Amino acid sequence: MPLGAGLDSGRRNRLVGPDLYCSDCDVRHPCVMIRSGAARPDLWRPFLRNADSDASSPHADSASPHPTPTPTEVQRWVAEVVGGVPLERERAEALAGALHDDDILPILCEGALAIKRAQTADRVTVSRNLFIPLTNLCRNRCTYCTFAKQPEAEDAHTYSLEEVEETIRGGAATGCIEALMCLGDKPEIAYRSYREMLASRGMSSTTDLLVEACRVTVEAGMLPHTNAGILSKEEMARLRPWNASMGLMLETTSRRLREKGMPHFHAPDKEPATRIKMHEEAGELKIPFTTGMLLGIGENDSERVDTLLTIRDLALRHRHIQEAIIQPFHPKPDTKMHAIQPLADDEVVGWVALARLILPSEVHVQAPPNLGSGMLPRLLNAGVDDWGGVSPVTIDFINPEAPWPELRQLREATASAGFQLFERGPVYPDWILERPDFFDPQMRVLLPKYANDEGYAQRSTNQSDEEAA
Repeated sequence: MPLGAGLDSGRRNRLVGPDLYCSDCDVRHPCVMIRSGAARPDLWRPFLRNADSDASSPHADSASPHPTPTPTEVQRWVAEVVGGVPLERERAEALAGALHDDDILPILCEGALAIKRAQTADRVTVSRNLFIPLTNLCRNRCTYCTFAKQPEAEDAHTYSLEEVEETIRGGAATGCIEALMCLGDKPEIAYRSYREMLASRGMSSTTDLLVEACRVTVEAGMLPHTNAGILSKEEMARLRPWNASMGLMLETTSRRLREKGMPHFHAPDKEPATRIKMHEEAGELKIPFTTGMLLGIGENDSERVDTLLTIRDLALRHRHIQEAIIQPFHPKPDTKMHAIQPLADDEVVGWVALARLILPSEVHVQAPPNLGSGMLPRLLNAGVDDWGGVSPVTIDFINPEAPWPELRQLREATASAGFQLFERGPVYPDWILERPDFFDPQMRVLLPKYANDEGYAQRSTNQSDEEAA
């Protein structure tokens, strides 16, 4: 089937991964194919929808260029989506511009909830995990981040394998299954002292350290989920035998945010084409993958819609996207973006609902509960079916100002909204039971040891109500 088959004609002339599908000549243009080593952002740039937008362009205006639909029109559009008709770009952008309408937002939430209930009924999942920031050195300098450190910083740290093992054993003792390996992008490119440290350990790259850390994790009794920033296809292949799942937040497809004065100007690994390429290659490797959208760092409605449509295209093409995180930005003190106003609750809820309406129904929609603690029932009623990882051992090192909720508290909040909370591991039950080809043989043998007959988490300790740190 051609890459554009099944898409309406209004969506064919747009980037759909590594190729541009052209409705005029009905082929993929080989001039922009970027398989293997030809994946160059300068080739992708002309085909990214917002590649040439700037602060003065219409794309930089958060207001939708589309007329506001009436509630009757929205009801009809949403009913079609619930019935299985994909939400097209023009309608999605019109809905994005109407999220502040008190008559329209409830309709979107009602439709999103219907899709969620058709997939997982009243079940909502959470992963009891621990967070290992394997290294907090990073070559990128995003203007909103407090995770990344310079080598000379007092709190700069790279874990030893002994520290990894000790942390994992502590997590296993409290009933954790998932070990989130989260770290900065390619610090060896930027810092000589880090390269020397790796060499002293007999390693030449962060990936060498990461592979060994994942091996230690498996041997100590937990299952890794790696989010290490940009990885090559070869690096992901090395990690696959030691990981139940992997991930990379797409964050945004906005090329505009890479321009001077914008949040990603000094962050080469936030190039949208580079991040899309990694998603593509993870799909080719059949890796269960986590992605997501970051809300509120300067992107506009059109760019948010484009991000969700890109995730949808990737998911439909490779069927490897298991979840999409809809994550609101929290401004941090001592950053250039400390004074940025976070999104209002209504807007966050609206984008969660819109994500549920746009994305394939089998892609789980996740909202971190520590970043939306005041609106958990509203998020559930907007289609959220997963809370992500919550740790009884470690803090959220990316958002340290936002403590995890207690697992007991999260269970009660979920129940009060009319849902049941179930614990899972790094991959969802349906993946364990129905998609064996997405796991390395070694991991395929391990997964049932951490799951019950329904695929939900199972462990030797039973501390489901333990308070999170």
